[in-house]
Amino acid sequence: MPTRRLPPLRALEAFIRTVRLGSARAAAEEIGLSPSALSRRIANLEDFVGKKLFTRARQTMQLTMDGQAFYEAVNPHLEALARAIESQSDNISVLRLHLGVLPLFGSQRLFPRLGELRKRHPLLHIDIDTGPQLEDRVGDTLDAAIILSRGPDSGLHAVRLDHNMVHAICNSELARTLGDELDVAILERQTFLIHTELPASFGAWKDALGIRDMEPAAIDHYDSGQLMLEAAKQGLGIAIMHDDHLRRAADNRLTELYGVEVESPYSYWFVCKPTALEQRPVRLFHDWLVSAGL
Repeated sequence: MPTRRLPPLRALEAFIRTVRLGSARAAAEEIGLSPSALSRRIANLEDFVGKKLFTRARQTMQLTMDGQAFYEAVNPHLEALARAIESQSDNISVLRLHLGVLPLFGSQRLFPRLGELRKRHPLLHIDIDTGPQLEDRVGDTLDAAIILSRGPDSGLHAVRLDHNMVHAICNSELARTLGDELDVAILERQTFLIHTELPASFGAWKDALGIRDMEPAAIDHYDSGQLMLEAAKQGLGIAIMHDDHLRRAADNRLTELYGVEVESPYSYWFVCKPTALEQRPVRLFHDWLVSAGL
């Protein structure tokens, strides 16, 4: 059987890194090449496959449709090759990711699925950090983070994980007291529970009900969504949270008020430095997170 001819691995490396980093200059710096040398490697790959993989305009390179198809076809096999080498090597140690996660996302969405990731990549281990200011610490004490944000810093690689609706959540006994019809006078006597990461959600909810000027008896601030849900269960107030939080809690002691549909200003995002995608632990987690649809 004749040996199949393969493209040079250095050319594949130049192509893959350029796609992942979104910049030929950044890819060249990562590999230790001049931009012209990187361009030559990609040109050699294009000659090999007989297709234009990028369009070139001034200093930018954009994937063509053929380039996107080539990346989607080749990248899984390169990952499989890397896993096969890892499994046969005695010199490859544990891959460790330092990940910032909000506690409620961790308990409701991440931890129930982490077993899948461990089976796929048994060498990948994750240190979890639930401390404050996760986004600010990405690239410093954190390799990556999952944050709640109206939109992450433009200097970060960011993947939006969901779109949410804001709900007012309380226990069933309090909901019966408030009734099905909005009564502002009764609502003003209540305590509202607001997450420190979601300050604009309360305003969005009031706007949707046409009660922007409504001022409750008290607003209690929490930095833990898990504790907010527990406080709402105990009748300590009305929690302004996402519908996803209520659904995943799956607790019949909790209900939402008035059935109003309010689009949240906030979403969960995965964020890391663009160059961090070249670190294998970050890339493995990133690719799994996107494919798993958490």
